[in-house]
This record gives sequence, C-alpha cells and structure tokens, in this order.
Amino acid sequence: MTKKILIIDDEPEITRMLKRLFERAGFKVQSASNGEDAMFMIAENNFDLVVTDIIMPKKEGIETITSIKKDFPDIKIIAMSGGGRYSPEGYLKSAKMLGADKIFKKPFDHKEILLTVERMLDTN
Repeated sequence: MTKKILIIDDEPEITRMLKRLFERAGFKVQSASNGEDAMFMIAENNFDLVVTDIIMPKKEGIETITSIKKDFPDIKIIAMSGGGRYSPEGYLKSAKMLGADKIFKKPFDHKEILLTVERMLDTN
C-alpha cells in the first residue's frame, strides 16, 4: 500500500521540491500552506507522515505538532526550520521535545531527507 505524506510549508518552492522528491520515490503526497488547513486534511485522510515547517501563518508548526501528537499519535512527524526571530536550532529543539520524530535545519540535503522518510516509513 502506498504511504501518504502531508507537507506543511508556506514556501511554495520548498513544497514543490519536496512533493516532487517524494512522489518520484513512490509516495502519495498532499500539501498545505499552514497548520490550520493541515489539521482539516489530517482529519479526513490517513497520512503516515507529516513534514512540517515551524514558522508559518495561522497555525505554526509547534502548535501543529502538538495537535497532531494529541489527536493522531501514530502519524510520524519531521519538523524543519530555517529560523525566524530565533535560531532554527531553538525551534527544532522545541519541536523534538513536543513530539517531532526527526528534525532538519533548512536548507537540508535532499538525499538525506528522502532516506530519512524511507526509513521512517520502512519502504527500503
């Protein structure tokens, strides 16, 4: 059965790049530009993995991770950040403490994130 991934990021270039990368690897991919829209999508779909940015409009990543872990504890989460008012390391440390399974600082290595996704979803 094809694994389903949801990408949550307000940067269209990042979303397009990740979508293309994951689809080429055989995953079914959908995207949302903020955590608020993403939570509606998660409620209606059976996603295996969420890849979320931290700094976004409406519902940011830390809040989204907390909601996913509370309402959908089986979904695996990768958090990514390029920083904002603070360093990306600070945001990513918080994301990890709140339930993100893996963290990536932007910019990240495409092969490394794909390998991580494949390992997390046991598709190798």
